[in-house]
Amino acid sequence: MNRCRITLEEIPDGILYSRAGLKRLDARLMDIQPLPYTMAQQLEEAAARADKMSVQGVQPKLSAVLRIKESRFEVVDRGGRFILKLCPPQWPEVPANEALTMTLAESASIEVPAHGLVEATDGSMVYFIRRFDRVGQGERVPLEDGAQLLGHTRDTKYDSSMEQVVGMIDRFCTFPVIEKRRLMQRVWFCFLTGNEDMHLKNWSLLSRSGRVVLSPAYDLLNTSIILKNPQEETALPIRGRKRNLSRRDLLEYLAVERCRLPLDLMRTDLEKLLAQAESEWAAKIRSSFLSEPKREAYLALVHERVARLRSQKAS
Repeated sequence: MNRCRITLEEIPDGILYSRAGLKRLDARLMDIQPLPYTMAQQLEEAAARADKMSVQGVQPKLSAVLRIKESRFEVVDRGGRFILKLCPPQWPEVPANEALTMTLAESASIEVPAHGLVEATDGSMVYFIRRFDRVGQGERVPLEDGAQLLGHTRDTKYDSSMEQVVGMIDRFCTFPVIEKRRLMQRVWFCFLTGNEDMHLKNWSLLSRSGRVVLSPAYDLLNTSIILKNPQEETALPIRGRKRNLSRRDLLEYLAVERCRLPLDLMRTDLEKLLAQAESEWAAKIRSSFLSEPKREAYLALVHERVARLRSQKAS
């Protein structure tokens, strides 16, 4: 059996996408054709179009629209509704890593845009994600990231703390209590999945139906299995620390003391997430498009992080 490049569910050999996966993009979509570029050509296109991309970052990207009738992505300079995130030569499994981690987030009831993998003509994988800062015929949705809101630049996006992100939500969100509960779900999720690169530009607020809320989650991936010798567990310090984080740091301190959320509610939320990580994530990780060594490394990290928070429950 094959696996769907969007949902990771088993599908018959000879096809790449399940009906359920394709319907997440458009009910009329019947297939997605391979991108007409080799990996080298993708990188050349990204370099040539870099000054036209409104979304920046280390990973090379292309803007695209989805042509439903032709069942294909088309790379464009303007008006793109999807971002294609390419495979950096120095990090060969990043697209599969991000696709898996975003799928785990979705299973944990974290809001994520439609996303998945599309193959290129040489068999390389490209990660795609629908832009959530565009609606209708390309109308822009008011969106600002943490660096903008807290007076930082791309160069100083790590010079902050999670306490300041909490303050940002208190200051700008319409209903801060609701958004801080969503924030904590993402903080715990990132800890459990080894995401140590959630800097200020990866926390954004948008205006939706007259309310300022946390944007859908994006740029979620397990950076700990990418780096050869990771030294940190979070990009932004919690209680002045970036490593050796504990249940006390993530629950009693950040969720209860700093976010001022009820302890019983936060315990329930955290235990639900830990139970899901223990019971459901292994199957998804094993069904991912990561190599066997990376799947095992991902599983080992999740087990270690869950065990750490479980062992500290009574302390």
